[in-house]
Amino acid sequence: MLKNIITLLKKTVFSFLLLYGFNLVMMPLNLTIPINIITVTSIVILGFPSLLGFIVILLVLY
Repeated sequence: MLKNIITLLKKTVFSFLLLYGFNLVMMPLNLTIPINIITVTSIVILGFPSLLGFIVILLVLY
């Protein structure tokens, strides 16, 4: 049980840092994905393809 909680916490921290890093790199282009519970949770559950999906949605709507 404790191992599952630690794994979930690691994934959450990694997802937050992944979004933060993307926002730092794309800040000069004014392309940022908001860091909120929905984006972090979807990246925790679906992984890196979820970030790519958010990027595609951002580019299509931008």
